[in-house]
Amino acid sequence: MMKWITSVLVNALLLVVIAGYFDAVHIEGIWAAITASLILSILNVFVKPVLIILTLPVTVVTLGLFLFVINAITLYMTASLMGDSFNLNGFGTAILASIVLSFFHVLIQKAIIDPISKK
Repeated sequence: MMKWITSVLVNALLLVVIAGYFDAVHIEGIWAAITASLILSILNVFVKPVLIILTLPVTVVTLGLFLFVINAITLYMTASLMGDSFNLNGFGTAILASIVLSFFHVLIQKAIIDPISKK
């Protein structure tokens, strides 16, 4: 449970940072980021596995790179569900944001959170 809460908070922080660096991403505040992160985590549990199974041949052919598109789809769905408090200006922005989000989430997880939790 604590690992999930940490993951949600890291995603929320990264969404705020991404919105600060990219003009095509708009988020109203930290509570909107936390809500978006919660919705994203729910979509990653229920929708993402279905998308992975449906697109398995494409994912295999692209050597897993199509997973970034699947991440972008779930991020774009999150923005659609959030309404005006979280916006992405197009699917290209969703792909770029999902790549940045995935990269920095793994980096933070491996460099900061895992070493702290092992103590």
